[in-house]
Amino acid sequence: MGTVLNYLEKYGKYTFAEMPMTEVDSLALCQLSYLKFDGMVSEEGEPVILKSLREHPDYEKLFADVRYEKVNRALLEEMIQSRRFGHMKLNYYVNVIEEKWETQFSAVTCFPDEEIVYVVFRGTDETIVGWKEDFNMAFLSPVPGQEYSVRYLESVTGKFEGPFYVGGHSKGGNLAVYSAMNAAPHIQDRIIRIYSMDGPGFRPEVLEKCGYDKIAEKVVKILPNSSLVGMIFESDMHFQVVKSNTFGLLQHDPYTWQVTGNHLVRANDLYERRKEMDNNLNQWILSLDEQQLRTFVDTLYHVITASKADNLIDFTAEWRRSMNGIIGALKQVDEETVKMLKEMVRSLFEIARANRKRQIAAKTEGAWNLLTQKQKPEKQNKSKPSPL
Repeated sequence: MGTVLNYLEKYGKYTFAEMPMTEVDSLALCQLSYLKFDGMVSEEGEPVILKSLREHPDYEKLFADVRYEKVNRALLEEMIQSRRFGHMKLNYYVNVIEEKWETQFSAVTCFPDEEIVYVVFRGTDETIVGWKEDFNMAFLSPVPGQEYSVRYLESVTGKFEGPFYVGGHSKGGNLAVYSAMNAAPHIQDRIIRIYSMDGPGFRPEVLEKCGYDKIAEKVVKILPNSSLVGMIFESDMHFQVVKSNTFGLLQHDPYTWQVTGNHLVRANDLYERRKEMDNNLNQWILSLDEQQLRTFVDTLYHVITASKADNLIDFTAEWRRSMNGIIGALKQVDEETVKMLKEMVRSLFEIARANRKRQIAAKTEGAWNLLTQKQKPEKQNKSKPSPL
């Protein structure tokens, strides 16, 4: 089985007139949005052709996020060399990081050919403030990034006519869905499809308030079969499960998703153990009130930022210094907060234990019913034999 890189190598020779947009194209564009286009693609100016980026003096800055540096280089090179994406235009790039408002938001609009427009939202980048915003989604609605996404979608789609796609990976998938369900009706009518690639869902009251049903049929949510991020608040959304080349949380990396031909390889369902863990986590979050959630996330953020690292790359690279800062920060947490945190964590384990007991009881009852059914004597046929 291949990956999105193998797909581009094999199918990049086809234009969109020769082979229509596929879900793997969407995955490639979602990942492309992680590149740092600052100073290369403008917010309001002329569009930039993808091929031209190779000659830009700031080309190396595209790969500042070292988490995906090697594979992102390969992705961009394959796209540049292809007939399919080489002449794609990029425009309306924004990148906002506001530590005060705990916001990290980035989006870019892609024009693969004259007939196709794809509005793509970047997922969580390597900044710690971006990571914090993901957690804020658990209790705040809307978070600033979600509000930005609605304004961005309405502003950008007013600059061109016709239908378009919208999508994103991770938090970008959440923003794609959020912006679409809060956009004006005439914009919603123009949307062809909304891709959420392992993006977190929404609290039930948010889906109801924002009228998710208006766009539900256009949403394509794709999860790897050990998804954690994409199963946060996953409830009524229908999702498709794909296979990955790796295990656990590493499956969140779209470069591990298996591709055959021009589509992703489907799995039957999420792993049973993963579904159980996701269900426990969602029940736990919904069981806490807003103050408890704020305390939990704010304390966690305070502890992480005490490491003095500006981003998760520095945090992990200098882990000894990071841990010293964390240990110091933990000592400063007041007793009341520590007590609240202990109670919240205890409630998570209680929910998990209760769910496990119910599962065992259901399995036991099912096995007992099956056993007693097999032991029932077959009814004798007392009808008179046929004279024939």
